[in-house]
Amino acid sequence: METTRPSPETIVAALAALAQEHRLAVFRALVQAGPEGMAAGAIAERLGVPASSLSFHLAQLRHAGLITQRREGRSLIYAADYAAMNGLVGYLMENCCGGAGCVDTLSDTLERIAS
Repeated sequence: METTRPSPETIVAALAALAQEHRLAVFRALVQAGPEGMAAGAIAERLGVPASSLSFHLAQLRHAGLITQRREGRSLIYAADYAAMNGLVGYLMENCCGGAGCVDTLSDTLERIAS
């Protein structure tokens, strides 16, 4: 499966979205939740973020292409877009550290996030 390289604009939007404490926490929770994702209410409860604030942060993450949204009955379910996350990580590895020296550190970080 061939992946499309993200554009610099896409990378900037993703990094800008993640450069805020609550959005980073939301994204981390969704990565940990796996492909099934989480309902907005469950995210708010888990992180202690008011629903109105959470809605804004979720919209920013969606606009940056980092998460997806689907409706299940009356609930909105959000999930991390792993392809977008992998594209971001791949871009950073290729363009910022040349793929050398940070691979082990990156693997350790991703393992910690997943656990």
